[in-house]
Amino acid sequence: MRIDPWWGLVALVVVLIVVLVTVSADPFRNILLFVRDGIAVTVLITVAAFVLVLILGLFGGLGRLSRSRFIYAAATFYVEVVRGIPLLVQLIWWYFAFPVVIQQTGRWLGISALENYHANAIFTAILAMTVCYGAYMSEIYRAGIQSIPRGQMEAARSLGMTYFQAMRHVILPQAVRIVLPPVGNEFIALLKDSSLVSVVAVSDLTRRGREFMATHFNPIEVWTMVALLYLVMTLLSGRGVAWLEKRTRFER
Repeated sequence: MRIDPWWGLVALVVVLIVVLVTVSADPFRNILLFVRDGIAVTVLITVAAFVLVLILGLFGGLGRLSRSRFIYAAATFYVEVVRGIPLLVQLIWWYFAFPVVIQQTGRWLGISALENYHANAIFTAILAMTVCYGAYMSEIYRAGIQSIPRGQMEAARSLGMTYFQAMRHVILPQAVRIVLPPVGNEFIALLKDSSLVSVVAVSDLTRRGREFMATHFNPIEVWTMVALLYLVMTLLSGRGVAWLEKRTRFER
């Protein structure tokens, strides 16, 4: 079995981190211990958001292909608007502005639970990233589905399948294989962009690094370690995507 040579780069970065933590020790070991809970938060937000992005993107992609004018217009409006607003601005809006909307709605309706609503930082970060990346994923799904020859759908319908059965059993399985590379790239981009959630009070890897630097005033060591930790996560994600591509590859 042939081993992906890029695993060597992953091993190199891991070895570099181990050397810094063991040989150089101070302050790299303290930095790693301080930010390790931030690593867990980063992984949690990325995985949770990505799962929701896959679901939302599927509905968005199907909406963009719908024959219903209303569904098509709604899906297109969502994609065009969300893609035109930077993720950082969306994160800030969902954390600071959305709670005010909920509270004001609670006052109008006289519902105390809504009136006293306060945003949960992690939930808000997952929501914002899901809404943002769902728009991009919708276009990936749409392109993947449209790349399947129309004869596939016609053949499925001629066998007595309904439209939804044909999409589920014939079109989508083929489309998923085709869109796997860009979907993998979206996961890696989502992982990196998760660093932006630090602006909305989420104690992720970036925020924990910033807190350590603010206390010890050693930016070179802190951001070198943070960069290496992000690099390890993205490289591992890339190798995982490459493995999935190899396992699901088929000759067209």
